[in-house]
Amino acid sequence: MNIDAYFKLKEEVGEQVKIVAVSKKQPDEKIRTLIEAGHPDFGENYVQELVNRQEKFSSYPVNWHFIGHLQSNKVKFIVPFIHLIQSVDSLKLLMIINKEAEKINRVIDCLLQIHIAQEETKFGLNQEEAIVLLESQEYKSLKNIRITGLMGMASFTSQKEQVRKEFRMLRRFFEQIKKDYFAGKPEFKELSTGMSDDYQIAVKEGSTMIRIGTLIFGARNYQNH
Repeated sequence: MNIDAYFKLKEEVGEQVKIVAVSKKQPDEKIRTLIEAGHPDFGENYVQELVNRQEKFSSYPVNWHFIGHLQSNKVKFIVPFIHLIQSVDSLKLLMIINKEAEKINRVIDCLLQIHIAQEETKFGLNQEEAIVLLESQEYKSLKNIRITGLMGMASFTSQKEQVRKEFRMLRRFFEQIKKDYFAGKPEFKELSTGMSDDYQIAVKEGSTMIRIGTLIFGARNYQNH
């Protein structure tokens, strides 16, 4: 755990960029240290781990972000407390989030995950699919979700220009759909791009939210998982 690295990062990116500390597979003590240093936003990739974390830290003022691939049958477990679901990659998933949120009278903030990487393994909608979703009557009828921006993951490559190109493409798409579908809706403002290896490029290309794990917490220990 490098609390100095956290404060240095916070100073580097400034008030305009939110840091989501990726706490997956990290020990509770490290998370508690960061919370007690005043950091509110944490991201988890797995539903069970997220639910366990939320229970352990329920007395703390934490905003929990879900950033992994979300299975439909697990939505109900996180809807009661989730702050932001960053990884919505289908209309079907959005409809299930809406249905579960309606049961407990919540409106859940969501980001649409857009596929921008070269790897086929990464999840997300392509740009055409995202537009089809936003124009669908099913989406327009949803009252218990709120789209507040886009999320994307760049290719895992040392080619910085490729990463820059992908982030720039997503920023342009963000601006396009903000104008076409979210005009007059100030809540549509988040562009979640950038992780420990590429956050500097992401910030230069307009990211408002970066997802940082190893830079803050150090290498993960997978032995117990």
